[in-house]
Amino acid sequence: MNITKESIDTLNAVIKIEISEVDYKSKVAEVLKDYSKKADVPGFRKGHVPMGMVKKQYGKSIMIDEVNKLIQDTLNKFLTEEKLDILGNPIPKVQDDFSWDKQDYSFEFELGLAPVFDVKLDGKKKITKYTIVAEEELINKEVENLQQRFGKMSAKDIVEKGVNITGTFVNEEKEIEKKYSFVLEDLKGKSNQDKFLGKRVSDVIELQTKGLFEDDHKLMGATSLGHDEVHGLEIPLTFTIEDITFTELAELDQDFFDKIFGEGKVTSATELRDKIKEDAEKQFSSQGDQQLLNDITEYLIENTKFDLPSNFLKKWLAVAGENPLTEEQASEEFEKSEKGLRYQLIEGNVIKENKLQVTFEELKDYAKGFIKNQMAQYGNLNPEEKELEDIANRVLGNQEEAKRLQDQLISKKLLDFYKEAMSFNTKEITYENFVKEVYK
Repeated sequence: MNITKESIDTLNAVIKIEISEVDYKSKVAEVLKDYSKKADVPGFRKGHVPMGMVKKQYGKSIMIDEVNKLIQDTLNKFLTEEKLDILGNPIPKVQDDFSWDKQDYSFEFELGLAPVFDVKLDGKKKITKYTIVAEEELINKEVENLQQRFGKMSAKDIVEKGVNITGTFVNEEKEIEKKYSFVLEDLKGKSNQDKFLGKRVSDVIELQTKGLFEDDHKLMGATSLGHDEVHGLEIPLTFTIEDITFTELAELDQDFFDKIFGEGKVTSATELRDKIKEDAEKQFSSQGDQQLLNDITEYLIENTKFDLPSNFLKKWLAVAGENPLTEEQASEEFEKSEKGLRYQLIEGNVIKENKLQVTFEELKDYAKGFIKNQMAQYGNLNPEEKELEDIANRVLGNQEEAKRLQDQLISKKLLDFYKEAMSFNTKEITYENFVKEVYK
């Protein structure tokens, strides 16, 4: 047996595997012998079928199977030993004159090779790193929301100023059927509010999503649609009123503070506002980090130039799935996936060059931290180490969950690295202006 690689160019190569009868003959004989012991042929006792008959009936198919296994093992071993960084999988070249009636065979496989490139993290154009602050208006709203949540509630017959309205938003085309609660003042503009004033339980109101709420994020809650979907969304909605209530705001006293944060942790309205600001900005920090990572990703894709074995990848996409694609369909699929592939290669380069790989111990520690935070939300602030260890092992035993946590940890390590290695234009901004600027 002989295997060789011929480089077509820096991104394409062909591997040739030559197999002689001697390479597979003994294995075929071994399998045939095993078949002869198990073959169930009418007129013969099991295990006493003549080898000639077994060979005649099964010999060719067994030979083809063993040659294919040999090809695959040889190819995989060669790729590993030669440390070839390939994209997709090797594609067998069609041979018009190929025949399994021969004893010696030659096979060729096309390879698409990963490009070699450098990643430059800093350029002339700097990325904006947002520091999102909680302004007074947002803190005031949150204080009022908390007072509403812990206030005294009473039923109302009709919708009037200051009431809470609960009901179901429906749009059949978008498959929206969402129960949602809001206050009348959440609605944007007098025309929307007037549609509700004086209405009663069971009344159905016709609405439009565009300009429905003062804050588009409330539209996300009312429809269960994503952030990008609700911005600019223009569809009709019906809303069926199910409940009308009025809430008398809770007093800002110690009992109120203890209900929210635990006994004695907050003792004044000033401390309450400080805590709200701290918690909000912690949450905003996560959103700012995600946006920073998104912007860095776009920057690296745009500024890291390298070629791909495009023709090979299109050919591979055409045959890789369960259903073959036409040349046109494969080209469309390549265009859709090219950006993701480019960043995957860039990310792999950054991880390899800067030793950012995730070890199992790091992943387990990260899983424990995640589990501990989850448990804290349910009041278990000091779980035992053995309990955390056992839960982490169960979680990581689920491949899908382990992959999700690994991806999160890799993203965190990459972002921490980028923050150290890159320089940014820093910008302090309110959450409202952050949303306007980022999502436009």
